[in-house]
Amino acid sequence: MLAVAVAMSAGLASAADAYDGQHSTETKASRFGINAAATGLTMLYAPVKLTYSALGLVFGGIAYGLSGGDGDVLRAVVTPAIEGDFVVLPEHIRRQEAIEFVGRDPAYREDQVVDAAVVEEVY
Repeated sequence: MLAVAVAMSAGLASAADAYDGQHSTETKASRFGINAAATGLTMLYAPVKLTYSALGLVFGGIAYGLSGGDGDVLRAVVTPAIEGDFVVLPEHIRRQEAIEFVGRDPAYREDQVVDAAVVEEVY
């Protein structure tokens, strides 16, 4: 697992070099460290998120059966489990993006984006 983590972080570091214009203040060592941290945290975070998602699917199926086949009940249980982030990205480490463990309905996200655009137009 350690070899995979090192290989992944090296690949991420080389991909990060493509973004020199965006992160020109970061050194290669800093980018490598951030990518290595993201890879290491993903190795801890991803199994937990996958377990949560699998349990959400199981309990969603149970809820669907107990509700007499109500699709809204199924979506209410399954959507938070299967949506969200499954990997930790360098942007999460830099705090440019928040990591989302419990997912939200995509329609909710679109509403939020539209509201942000309206707020920008008002101001």
